Amino acid sequence: MVNNSWLRTFCTLAEVEHFTRTAEQLHMTQSGVSQHVQKLEAHFGVALLLRDSKQVVLTEAGKRLRIQAQHILQSLSDLEVSIGEDPAFEGEVKVMSPGSVGLRLYPHLLALQTRYPKLIIDHRFAPNQAIEKAVADGDADMGFTTVQAKSADVISEVVATEPLLLVTPAEVSQPSWETLLSLGFIDHPDGAHHAQLLLSANYTQFQNCSEFERKGFSNQISLILEPVSRGLGFTVLPAYAVEAFKRHEQIQEHALDHPVSETIYLCTTNRGVLPARVDTVIEHAKTSL
Repeated sequence: MVNNSWLRTFCTLAEVEHFTRTAEQLHMTQSGVSQHVQKLEAHFGVALLLRDSKQVVLTEAGKRLRIQAQHILQSLSDLEVSIGEDPAFEGEVKVMSPGSVGLRLYPHLLALQTRYPKLIIDHRFAPNQAIEKAVADGDADMGFTTVQAKSADVISEVVATEPLLLVTPAEVSQPSWETLLSLGFIDHPDGAHHAQLLLSANYTQFQNCSEFERKGFSNQISLILEPVSRGLGFTVLPAYAVEAFKRHEQIQEHALDHPVSETIYLCTTNRGVLPARVDTVIEHAKTSL
């Protein structure tokens, strides 16, 4: 293979047209410059300089080599710059979060992208286990979960807490135990878990969700409060999901005597340093949450 140093020496000589000045510019000896040219000539099997001239004059082969060598050296220079760069506001960042956190977070991430259009946000909703796996496998740059990661390849950091809220139709002013029994439960993928956390802390009668008549189910975070707003039952949801619901006049959030919150964890890989663009999104996300 052709040595890049030989090409650099040859191109400099072709530009400066003087062996001594070329050697000075490259911090070499004059004999070193001559050796590089000779090695190129030996490699290609052609003369690159006219030997009978007092000046540095390129042969036709030398002219062709100069043109192509300049392209090669420029490409190498561009490669070194691009590999060494770590722009904080350019490139794609893959983010994953549970539904409620995503409803709060995604608009803020879009606002960040609006400020920096070269920063591309890829945001996906997923359950905790899938988020942890994606981060561990390198399929997501960062994830937010409501449980601490168990994988040895994932670092979990507490970044926020999110209150759980009891939500009923708007006409319910006092959510007594009897009222909840009569309303029935609007379920969702985390419904039993959230109800267990909040209701067990506030109602001595509560044992498990099966005590309530199941009046509906939705796995779409933005639709869970639709049946509640129509008077079809109550549910327990994280605050960000309730906050995102558009028709607040049709629902009632209840402050219970013993508030309960879920912890939100930031999950990142423990393999290597995160790119600057990921750090940018992490800091913005922390502020948003």
